[in-house]
Amino acid sequence: METVAENIPTTKPKWLKVKLPIGQKYTELRGLVDKYSLNTICTSGSCPNMGECWGEGTATFMILGNVCTRSCGFCGVKTGRPETVDWDEPEKVARSIKIMNIKHAVVTSVDRDDLKDGGSIIWMETVRAIRRMNPQTTLETLIPDFQGMERNLDRIVEANPEVVSHNMETVRRLTREVRIQAKYDRSLEVLRYLKEKGINRTKSGIMLGLGETEEEVFQTMTDLRNANVDVVTIGQYLQPSKKHLPVKEFITPEQFARYEKFGLELGFRHVESGPLVRSSYKAQKHIL
Repeated sequence: METVAENIPTTKPKWLKVKLPIGQKYTELRGLVDKYSLNTICTSGSCPNMGECWGEGTATFMILGNVCTRSCGFCGVKTGRPETVDWDEPEKVARSIKIMNIKHAVVTSVDRDDLKDGGSIIWMETVRAIRRMNPQTTLETLIPDFQGMERNLDRIVEANPEVVSHNMETVRRLTREVRIQAKYDRSLEVLRYLKEKGINRTKSGIMLGLGETEEEVFQTMTDLRNANVDVVTIGQYLQPSKKHLPVKEFITPEQFARYEKFGLELGFRHVESGPLVRSSYKAQKHIL
C-alpha cells in the first residue's frame, strides 16, 4: 500500500521554470530598491513575475511588519508576536512609490489580530499618503479579513482604492487546514460587503495543488462570482519550506486554461489563470 508521501510529486515540471528578470526598467528599479533599502514583496518573496511587473511599472509593498498573528499552512511569513505599529509607515511607503515612479501599486499586509482595529487605521492612512504623494498612481489593496468586522472594512471603503482584493486561497473543504484561523464564508462575506458598500473593483485569488478537485475549484469560482467579485487569479501553490503544507499536485497549463475559460463564462471581468500567476500578476490591468 502506498503512503501519502509516495504520492507527493518531488520534481517541478518544466512549465514552472522561471526566466531571470531582464530589461532596462527592471534594472533601474532593482538599483533603486537596493540603494534606498525599499521593502517590496516582489524582492522579499522572490516573485517569479518580478521582471514583468516592474517592466509594467507595478510593484507590491507590505505594511504592518513582517510577523503575522496567524499561522497559515501555506504561507512563508513568520508567525508570532508582531512589532509595534510604525505610524510613519504610510509616508515611507508613499515615498518608496515616488522614488520608484510606480504607476500602479499593490499594498498588502500581515494579519494583525493583536490590534483592536486589525491594522485598518494604518491601511487607511497608507492609501491617503500614497494619494497625496503620488496622485497619478493607481492602487490595489490586498487586505486581510479584519475578522469580518465592518467598522474596519469601512476604513478601506472610505479610502476607496481602485481595486480591493481579499484572497480565498483555497476551496471550502481545505480552508481549515490551509488557512487555519480563517473562514471560507467570512471571506466571501468580506468581498460581498466591499462591493455592496461601493468598491468599484473587487478581486480574489486561489492557489491550486493542495488536493482540491476540479469540481471544488469550479464551486469556489462560482461562489466568488455570486459575491459579485470582478477579478480572480488562479496559480500553482509552491511549498515555501518543508514545514509547510506539501504540494499534492502540479496543475498543468491546460487545466489552468480550463479554469480561465470557465471563469470568463461565469462573467468575471478578468481571469488570470496559470502556473506562475500570483495575486498581483498583471494587476495594472484589473482597474480597467
